[in-house]
Amino acid sequence: MDILVDSMQGPERSWVITVMGRASVEHALGPVIAIMKEQKLELDRIDVLSDGQVEEAGSGTGYACAAVRVLGALSDVAAMRGELSRLADELIVDIVLQQETEYGRERRLFCFDMDSTLIQGEVIDELAKMAGVADRVVAITASAMRGEIEFQESFRRRVALLAGLPAARVHELLERIPLMEGTERLFKTLKARGAKTAILSGGFTFFGDYLKEKLGVDHVHANELDVDADGYVTGEVRGRIVDGARKAELLIQIAEIERIPLEQVVAVGDGANDLPMLRLAGMGVAFHAKPVVRASARYSVTHVGLDGLLYLLGVPDWEWVK
Repeated sequence: MDILVDSMQGPERSWVITVMGRASVEHALGPVIAIMKEQKLELDRIDVLSDGQVEEAGSGTGYACAAVRVLGALSDVAAMRGELSRLADELIVDIVLQQETEYGRERRLFCFDMDSTLIQGEVIDELAKMAGVADRVVAITASAMRGEIEFQESFRRRVALLAGLPAARVHELLERIPLMEGTERLFKTLKARGAKTAILSGGFTFFGDYLKEKLGVDHVHANELDVDADGYVTGEVRGRIVDGARKAELLIQIAEIERIPLEQVVAVGDGANDLPMLRLAGMGVAFHAKPVVRASARYSVTHVGLDGLLYLLGVPDWEWVK
């Protein structure tokens, strides 16, 4: 459904400002258009993407979404994104600015972080609780976040504290940590659209492989937790640790395998170690992310579920696979 406005002719660039939230987004459209006019952009039209509703969340998804399409030359994209981000926080909605390209609805590879992105929690934290070392693991994590320990060293220290945990208990987490809201609907829709998917995680393969089966993921790369012959966690990982640099390398490798240009790749994550792949992908989305990640990523989604990513592709929710 389109709300048509007189369009402007000429060679100006086209932009789309996607506004989405859990209730009405009507209150956000006026301020968004005001910012647009301050930047000398011309309103083309407003597309409603949420079950015909802007005033209240659509019954199918629980979201409301409108795509404000504008024309003109934008001299400082980063500054406008910052202004729209501040407005989004104030109005408790998501506002995402994109330049329209030929790849808009044609993103073909989606690479996801796992912990706190596809699932509602951090696997290593839950394992630490099982092993009775949660406080020590949290302390190491905090030190790493302050920049006192680099990621690989902090990861090895945390895994070492899991030594002696029965491997059978590890698999208890598979049904204990729920999927992020909207994950199944997103993957069903991506599969129906012929997209490829990948998990690139600093977490563990046992959970990644579980999600591969559950969601139909095409590629999974994570860390393999070492288990001894007696069935106990040794406190070590096998092979190369999947850190931020490795995620970026894997994204490139998978894109080459699938013969998909980086412009058609979407990367999604919440942590600092996701930034290399977010910057590399044609669309890098900070999802429910830490403030430093939100500030560094080009696109950010905070208030809706993972399936809200489909709005950023211009896919209205009546085309989603329920």
